[in-house]
Amino acid sequence: MPSRSHDGDGATAVESGTAASSGREQTRQRVVEAAINLLMRGGRDAVTTRAVADAAGLQPPAIYRLFGDKDGLLDAVAAHGFAAFLATKHVDPEPPDPIEDLRAGWDVAVEFGLANPALFTLMYTEPARTTSAAFKAGMEILMGRIRRLAAGGWLRVDEELAAQIIHATARGAVLTWLSLPQNQRNPALLTTLRESMVAAVTNQQPAVQDSGPAGAARALRAALPEQTNLTSAEQRLLREWLNRLAADG
Repeated sequence: MPSRSHDGDGATAVESGTAASSGREQTRQRVVEAAINLLMRGGRDAVTTRAVADAAGLQPPAIYRLFGDKDGLLDAVAAHGFAAFLATKHVDPEPPDPIEDLRAGWDVAVEFGLANPALFTLMYTEPARTTSAAFKAGMEILMGRIRRLAAGGWLRVDEELAAQIIHATARGAVLTWLSLPQNQRNPALLTTLRESMVAAVTNQQPAVQDSGPAGAARALRAALPEQTNLTSAEQRLLREWLNRLAADG
């Protein structure tokens, strides 16, 4: 007697597993949204596992099954915040003015923080929360802005330091603003901090007049006699390389 096929049973099991996974993700999203609503209304202290479970229509043990513990839930809330922030970013791969593009990106970050104070504070007060995929994608956008500044000869400092300065000033601007009484919140504070950031990371005039490797090589070749860290032999070798790159332009 021929054996019976179980292909249908296998397909049913796969469909059942997919449905269960989808349902679990929807429940996680509902819990995260409930936590964010509590966070916005009452601050971090309002986000207890019992309060979140009640708001999401679940029993408290479900929070632990979905997120491990309260810290796991807060990590998920922060990741949601980074995704929401990423959605506000505008990416122009070839901005007409890279410094204005830097200003605009900084303004977007500050505006997001001021519009979502409790969420922003949760996102940035613990370094462990800056590991989400959305945060990393946002950092890639920032590093792209910085690389365009560097390629155009506008960058005054190392790229990594530039990213740290931009982040620190935006985060500091938001947290300082939020710490002030309403009657002491002067918009000039934000403008001054932004312009201080721009002055710290960019040159007033581009060090490289022509974009691309050839222009950068010509700029470095012109400045080479002033530097003292290389030996004479190293300077000759570097000059040979720069001559080749400059000739390509």
